[in-house]
Amino acid sequence: MEIISIVGIGIVSTILAVLLRQSDRSEFALLVSLTTGIIIISMILDKLKYVVETLSQLIKNTNMEFAYFSIILKIIGIAYIVEFGAQISKDAGEEAIASKIELGGKVVMMVLSMPIILALMDLIIKILP
Repeated sequence: MEIISIVGIGIVSTILAVLLRQSDRSEFALLVSLTTGIIIISMILDKLKYVVETLSQLIKNTNMEFAYFSIILKIIGIAYIVEFGAQISKDAGEEAIASKIELGGKVVMMVLSMPIILALMDLIIKILP
């Protein structure tokens, strides 16, 4: 099972990062964290591809507008990227920068979601008498 590998890599990297932070080489702890994140993301990319392809096929079968599905996938991707960036900043001790990354991600996600929100509002207006 791949999850055991992912968790194992995470635990080993965490221990290594903690040991590096306690030593004279604390600057390498951030590199360990960043490298670990990249390794884990590369391990799950094929699984993520499968999920996107399956959902895409489902959308095609339901005759739903693909543009909305595309927007939702972009928002999910942004959420993961923002979380990854914010966690790296937090690992480096930069809480303020992490907060700004999260704020930027929320604004971008809100902007991307506007077509869906407008379509929902239009549908609600059409349903109401």
